[in-house]
Amino acid sequence: MTQTRRLALFDLDHTLLPLDSDYQWADYLARTGRAGDPAEARRRNDDLMHRYNLGELSAQEAAEFMLGLLAAADPVDLAAWHEDFMQEVVRPGIRPQAIELVNEHLSQGDLCAIVTATNTFVTAPIARAFNIPHLIGTVPAWRNGRYTGAIEGVASFKEGKITRVNAWLADMGLTLGDFASSHFYSDSMNDLPLLEVVTHPMATNPSPSLRQLAQERGWPVLDLFDAILDAKS
Repeated sequence: MTQTRRLALFDLDHTLLPLDSDYQWADYLARTGRAGDPAEARRRNDDLMHRYNLGELSAQEAAEFMLGLLAAADPVDLAAWHEDFMQEVVRPGIRPQAIELVNEHLSQGDLCAIVTATNTFVTAPIARAFNIPHLIGTVPAWRNGRYTGAIEGVASFKEGKITRVNAWLADMGLTLGDFASSHFYSDSMNDLPLLEVVTHPMATNPSPSLRQLAQERGWPVLDLFDAILDAKS
């Protein structure tokens, strides 16, 4: 049977957004006095971003801080804070060219998903804002009406993104090989494992190291934004 299905996967931070939603969420909580010691929260947030950019950060280390912020607050408060975060930080960062890229795939009937290391509490409203129907993110564990601070299942990070994508497709009775083409848009060397298994790896607003690799391998390089709103290597 002729393959007709097409798959489009999108990293989120610095790919569809010119910012890191995980970093910005922690910064938002710190500067609004909702993250314990604001100075310590900012220090840890900056350290995690630096180590992520160096490729030295583990999913568990990131979760200890990022998911700990969720565990420390009442879910009702978190929901209200996130609405404010969307209006103040995220929506001003959603650019028309990113929406156009997503709409191009949606209009062609492609199966589309965001595949991000950032947790699903932070990213679910952002996926809806892009009209992307599927979200594969790190899932924060939930017990007895509160977040626990732990990861549920496999983190959507580095090789874990392949595991999570394969499991998501398997739930629909599909594999990557069932698609005539599969795109993955990403800015980061941390996403190299998934970039290497799709038919169309797309280096998008790439870090210097990914830009160099893309040029060496002949991968397309897509620059959606004139400026990036927080630092990356």
